Amino acid sequence: MKRCGIQITRHACLYETEPAYVTDQPRFLNSAVRGITKLGPHELLRVLKKIEADMGRTGGIRYGPRPIDLDILFYGKFKIYSEILTVPHERIWERPFVMAPLMDLLGTEIDNDTVACWHSFAKHSDGLFESWKNLGGESLVGKDGMKRVLPVGNRLWDWSRRTSVMGILNLTPDSFSDGGKYLSVEAAVSQVRLMLSQGADIIDFGAQSTRPMAPRISPDEELERLIPVLEVVKQMPEAEGKLLSVDTFYSKVAVEAVSKGADLVNDVSGGQLDPSMHNIIASLKVPYIIMHMRGDPSTMQNSENLQYSDVCKEVASELYTRVRNAELTGIPAWRIIIDPGIGFSKTTEQNLDILMGLPIIQAEIARRSFALSRVPVLVGPSRKRFLGQVCGHSAAAERDPATVASVTSAILGGANIVRVHNVKDNLDAAKLCDAMLERRRLIG
Repeated sequence: MKRCGIQITRHACLYETEPAYVTDQPRFLNSAVRGITKLGPHELLRVLKKIEADMGRTGGIRYGPRPIDLDILFYGKFKIYSEILTVPHERIWERPFVMAPLMDLLGTEIDNDTVACWHSFAKHSDGLFESWKNLGGESLVGKDGMKRVLPVGNRLWDWSRRTSVMGILNLTPDSFSDGGKYLSVEAAVSQVRLMLSQGADIIDFGAQSTRPMAPRISPDEELERLIPVLEVVKQMPEAEGKLLSVDTFYSKVAVEAVSKGADLVNDVSGGQLDPSMHNIIASLKVPYIIMHMRGDPSTMQNSENLQYSDVCKEVASELYTRVRNAELTGIPAWRIIIDPGIGFSKTTEQNLDILMGLPIIQAEIARRSFALSRVPVLVGPSRKRFLGQVCGHSAAAERDPATVASVTSAILGGANIVRVHNVKDNLDAAKLCDAMLERRRLIG
């Protein structure tokens, strides 16, 4: 679309759905985008049909198997009725798999003109939101018929089904908890094997310390630490079906790590420390974790970076800006994971506020974009200093019980992924939280 003069400005989430009308075929993937173009509606239709043909669509049964199907749902405020094009699309209102991504393109407070326009086309007098509600609304998402998914590698990750546990592997001499323990390939691989045996879903490889005041190393030095371990782990039978993440803010490291088998990129700076990062991630087409931090590890705890009038709302606003910049660069919402940055540019009290305020952060992002408020949320409180300050433990290794408590709070507040050093105990906490949340859903 970009090559054809269509600038994509907003993405919906990605939905896996049961096929419609002709049901004897594989499940569908559905999404929607919003864009700007100088193409007229019929010229736009011709361009979209050419894209379909270029991607292998050659005709076939109506509603039957096809590699791609592109429709124009709306074209500004115009109503169009011709032999080959009807806008708004006439079947929007009967199709949850269309309405769900369409709703993602809105927020509760922005784009008032668009909302008013789409309301005027809706089949119900109360507008678009009422049309979606009458179909079943958000209650339809997460059931067997329609799931939000994240493409990773050659599979679709249903991240909302249960909490995922990300095990931390620090390949550094100076990380605050376990720096220096896993410098050799043998020690690092042994730790990965242990975390996988304990049930880790994701291993996060970090070859550069991001603790407060940590000195910054070069991309080349980071790669020297990272790649030998990543290459061995990728070949381990135990790693089959697991996800491998690289914790880096360098685009050069991201490119090399993905080429060696990393599935995700976890960027504590959200693209702030390398201007090439967003373009690189867009080209790599891998999931991208965007974390909130002010400054960099050497400045993030400066007094000016700790000033918030409302930490949850300001973190949400700043995080949204970074996510939005990534989206405009070409990273769709369905490849983004957000992290509010526990311990980064936060005081003890602010960390506690965020742990209790995840729903506030999501609601604040939803004001601007439903899609970006519905992406997976990662929280990483493991063994951090604020836990020691609250519980009176100066040694990081003594903070595991407090980590379990903070992980529990985060999951019950909406976190989908927890990043931890101690996989075994935190996996038990995640399982219990998932069971409680499932009971809540069943009871209603």
